[in-house]
Amino acid sequence: MANALTAIRLLLVLPMAFALARPDLLAPWLVALLVSVAIASDYLDGPVARRAGTASSRGMLFDHTADCLFVTGGLAGAAIAGSITAVLPVLIPLAFGQYVIDSYVWFRQRELRASFLGRWNGILYFVPIALVVGARLPFPGAFASLLRLAASGLAYLLAVSTVASIIDRATTPFRTRERTNRSKSSTVLNRP
Repeated sequence: MANALTAIRLLLVLPMAFALARPDLLAPWLVALLVSVAIASDYLDGPVARRAGTASSRGMLFDHTADCLFVTGGLAGAAIAGSITAVLPVLIPLAFGQYVIDSYVWFRQRELRASFLGRWNGILYFVPIALVVGARLPFPGAFASLLRLAASGLAYLLAVSTVASIIDRATTPFRTRERTNRSKSSTVLNRP
């Protein structure tokens, strides 16, 4: 059941990308409904997997991959429409690829290795999509303008925080190795 919830986001990647790239393609309320379904599926798939006892590292990878594809597609569509910077949807798959390589290759873990900044970026990537969609709903003009401005500003902030996350992940192996070496050195010096 959890994987079915995750698969919903995969099925919505192309419809969302096209709907956000071409505002006239789908009714704004329908696009808002699709975004709501995607967010609900992301919120529920983990608890459903844990409750059913089916949570696994593969399921986590599937979930994060679906998230990456969904937000990248949606944000790319929003960038094509000129709603946000095009830099963000380029950075997200780079950061995700690094996340996977870092976890499975560098740290040789059996599951994805989370980071504080990466986790929050992953959650917040959905917000510019929701703001762009909200700006297309029949709100008063000033409120719609505020939503568009918020989407654009947040996309720039997320681009900066994504670069920071990429740098943090890239330097972690070196910082970890340095801490390990210092720990070994202090152990040797403290021996009687």
